Amino acid sequence: MRVHKIAVIGGTGPQGRGLARRLAEAGHSVVIGSRSPDRAEATAGQVRDRTGGDVSGTDNETAARTADVVLVVVPWDGHRDLIASLAGALDGKVVISCVNPLGFDARGAYGLVVDEGSAAQQTQTLVPGARVVGAFHHLSAVSLWETEEVLDHEDVLVCGDDKEANEIVAALAPAVTGRPGIDVGPLRLAGHLEPLTAVLIGINRRYKVRSGVAIAGIAR
Repeated sequence: MRVHKIAVIGGTGPQGRGLARRLAEAGHSVVIGSRSPDRAEATAGQVRDRTGGDVSGTDNETAARTADVVLVVVPWDGHRDLIASLAGALDGKVVISCVNPLGFDARGAYGLVVDEGSAAQQTQTLVPGARVVGAFHHLSAVSLWETEEVLDHEDVLVCGDDKEANEIVAALAPAVTGRPGIDVGPLRLAGHLEPLTAVLIGINRRYKVRSGVAIAGIAR
């Protein structure tokens, strides 16, 4: 397994913390980024206590600059401004976008229209030199943190325009699901993957489960 230094931007949130935990358990060096370095270090302490791994916390820009892979796990609100502020730190890096542009009303979650097509494509537009990959959109934050075993009932779907970057990200997926991610095609497909999360949220609310996505018909 190739070991990476991975920045988790937005790592103090539930999904970011859960992904940091899984990646640290797999042996990667993880640095949690936040607008508040103190919050980042506090969350890093939780992940260290849970995993015994190499986990630290700092501000978003420092985290991005010191890593070779950057995972963006932030709310859609403010996404554009955050990515623009980190453009210099993200340039040339493998950037994994798992941001889901969703709205919520009395009827539940729904996908939002993004001018660039998706959050991942917005990141690529703002940071043309980054190697942007969309992945890890559909995982339950609760399961990522609370479940002891790998989430082997799910698949990580990967999309991007850089073949090597896609392969790097697909190779990170076993830390979560126990098997490589599935390359589903170019980055433009992130516009289909991101709003699918709204469907899963609706299923979870209706059936009181933590649903995920699994692809049938592929030999493992």
